[in-house]
Amino acid sequence: MTDDIRWHASSVSRELRASLHRNQGAAVWLTGLSASGKSTLARALERRLVERGVFAYVLDGDNLRHGLNSDLGFSPEDRTENIRRVGEVSALFVDAGAIVISAFISPYRADRARVRGLLAPNEFLEVHVAAPLEVCEDRDPKGLYAKARSGKLLQFTGISAPYEAPEAADLVLPTHELTPEQATSQLEELLVKRGLLS
Repeated sequence: MTDDIRWHASSVSRELRASLHRNQGAAVWLTGLSASGKSTLARALERRLVERGVFAYVLDGDNLRHGLNSDLGFSPEDRTENIRRVGEVSALFVDAGAIVISAFISPYRADRARVRGLLAPNEFLEVHVAAPLEVCEDRDPKGLYAKARSGKLLQFTGISAPYEAPEAADLVLPTHELTPEQATSQLEELLVKRGLLS
């Protein structure tokens, strides 16, 4: 970065944005294996929050790989860059006063910690969508596990690439034991408990 590039602060305070949106900006980061239920929960929480009049938006891993991250593959380096970009976008949403719900496998603890470091302590909520591997394989809505087991899909998280579960998640959701409604309610309750929803 050169001295010619400078950060331009907004003339709109976070307090003003919060008063308009009826919520504080925050990133709800859903991490877990493929088919654990991240996207389902992200969409359900987004809907519930918007119906409350909250400024909420979902960033979904598959969706961002159609555009912003379409140039990235699934090597460890590309996975790290994928999460770095999403983290920066999430931080912008939080600064704008949104509750941004990021649904990404995000397999590496260091990458998730880097995103946490972009935000204030109460602005990043790491949620482990914790369905066991065998449950995710049974679900397999896209047939990805079958491809990975047959060797047609390389570097697949949980099969031929690692997944590092959170060691101290803000919330753990065993989606093989909870209905989507129950899990969504727990997410909403977490936001209330942390003072992010009025």
